[in-house]
Amino acid sequence: MISPIFFVFSLIVSCSYALHVQDFCVADYTAPQGPAGYSCKDPAKVTVDDFVHSGFGVPSNSSNVFKFGFTPAFASNLPGLNGLGVSLGHTDVEIGGVVPIHSHPGATELVVVAEGSSIIGGFIGSNNKVYQKILNKGDTMVLPQGLYHFFVNQGTTPAIIYAAFSSEGPTVQLMDTSLFKNDLASDIIAKTTLLDAAQIQKLLGGTN
Repeated sequence: MISPIFFVFSLIVSCSYALHVQDFCVADYTAPQGPAGYSCKDPAKVTVDDFVHSGFGVPSNSSNVFKFGFTPAFASNLPGLNGLGVSLGHTDVEIGGVVPIHSHPGATELVVVAEGSSIIGGFIGSNNKVYQKILNKGDTMVLPQGLYHFFVNQGTTPAIIYAAFSSEGPTVQLMDTSLFKNDLASDIIAKTTLLDAAQIQKLLGGTN
């Protein structure tokens, strides 16, 4: 049985620690960035604007071959997110547009369809099994960390998708560009993918 004296002492230590825990670590973009992320801004210089992002009211730029655009609210442009392990993104997908197959090596993603219908969303498991579903407005889907995933807007209206990440600065790796828009020699790609040089050059312009 825990003695009353030990319990009281533990409670005092816990309360003392809680009083010294920093509420936040707003990113200081003027200081050097280390492996753990941004340095903390002087709390005396922190304002409410460090915790507010207003970029989602404007459509993302979707003028590309995939017909989709993405606007982030990451620690890199919303300093109050620094160190909190969460972030948000806004994706616009035009009619017939796609979010190409990609992964976030260090983050799980949770999406919700805010506008649109008949959107194919899915991911590929490490066993190469595909998990896909037709999503409509209001539907939510979780995309496990590190797995390749995609969206296809086969509906008749543009789609808006919000994505929450378990990282304040998730990285992204597009499968297409990783394979065919890198500085790896085409003959190496040919040997490792069983594609011939002509096929590689045709795919997204090839490499070198």
